Amino acid sequence: MIRCIVSTRGRPLKLLLVFNPHAAAGRAADLLEPVQQALGRFADVDTHRTTGPGDATPWVAQADLSCYDGVLAAGGDGTLFEVLNGLYGNPAGNRPPLGVIPVGTGNAFARDLGLAPGDWERGVELVAAGAKRSFDVGQVESASGTFHFLNIVGAGLPVDVMRFTDRLKVLGRSAYTLGTLWKAMQMRCYPLRIELDGRPLERDCLFVEIANTRFTGTSFLIAPGAEPDDGLLDVILVSRLPRRRVLQLFPSIYEGRHVEYDEVEFWQAREVRIVADEPLGLAPDGEIRGEMPVTIRCLHRDLEVFAPARDERKD
Repeated sequence: MIRCIVSTRGRPLKLLLVFNPHAAAGRAADLLEPVQQALGRFADVDTHRTTGPGDATPWVAQADLSCYDGVLAAGGDGTLFEVLNGLYGNPAGNRPPLGVIPVGTGNAFARDLGLAPGDWERGVELVAAGAKRSFDVGQVESASGTFHFLNIVGAGLPVDVMRFTDRLKVLGRSAYTLGTLWKAMQMRCYPLRIELDGRPLERDCLFVEIANTRFTGTSFLIAPGAEPDDGLLDVILVSRLPRRRVLQLFPSIYEGRHVEYDEVEFWQAREVRIVADEPLGLAPDGEIRGEMPVTIRCLHRDLEVFAPARDERKD
């Protein structure tokens, strides 16, 4: 475990890099040295290479973060999810700003920072620029425990897709797209009882997504109006629909036009509670974790993130 030592004569920017060499089906390993060199031009960098799934959360939670000016998650959305939950294992006053270095297969959250998939150089530039914004964080209380997310949490189709595409990651970024279409055509729906800030709904859903930011699966513009600092979660419900409508609706998600379909409902809420007839699993930020019943809250502007100003963001 790395321990912080703060110089009494002052110090340059100090960063903790949490690097997942297994991201992008192992292709990220070749980027470790270039990322370290780029960061080393303006900061002192300590590096932790993750050893496997689930490693980053307990490691960051137990790390001494007191002297770091930032903690950087280098990997995909799953790595970011683990680092975020490690940060929330620390007291509120001991959570340095979070940076994103996208070197994974899926980097959906990075899109809201203006980062194209795999654009790790731009991720480094954002950290070097030092600009930060306070982002909302989603807090999930499920039957199996509490966790946090920055991007999105879904149920129904998203979980089915995650389980299916886990074996297809060798295909790269196309795996999630192909898996989503295949599982959507199977048309499995789930009866859900939902409360949005206390307002009750009952729906037979193909899926529900609770979004803090706009993208999922890197390229799907699932919540086109979402803002990560407005204090609200965007809730997308897709009800049962014929297969021909699935084929019509599916391409529209890339441009966010799916919200125009009658079978798609869009809501905003500060707190969302969902109950299913079975212990339905959840898919937060590229992972599978937790199960219903679930309560999801928006923690308004709860974490600093290295990010451009909203009007500088490039989609």
